[in-house]
Parts: sequence; structure tokens; C-alpha cells
Amino acid sequence: MTIEIQVFDSGPILVKGADIVLKDANGDAWNTKGKDAVALCRCGASANKPFCDGGHKGAGFKDACKAS
Repeated sequence: MTIEIQVFDSGPILVKGADIVLKDANGDAWNTKGKDAVALCRCGASANKPFCDGGHKGAGFKDACKAS
């Protein structure tokens, strides 16, 4: 299966695919079992890092990354 990563304007990075494994700097994995997509925080305002909780909206985070 293809892994798809999408960067949302002023929002999270969405990772889609089967059997997502997300590890911290020590190599320890977060529980993503059964999920075929995870949204990762880009703004730093999430109370549930590394996952997005919508905190970018209240933080006023603005950024647009466009493919070249």
C-alpha cells in the first residue's frame, strides 16, 4: 500500500497508510494500532503532541507549504 503524507495549510501533517508506526527520539512507539491515518502537529500548540488536537486554530498558526 502507498503511504500518503499531506501537509495542510495552517494545519497538521496527515499521514495515511496501513500499519503506521510512529516512534519518538528514543525509538519508542506510540499506539497507532488500527489507525489508517494520523494527524501530526506542526504548530506546537497541541496538548496531545505529536498528534494534532486542533490547537493551531486558537494559536493563530499560519503556514502554507506548496509542492514545487
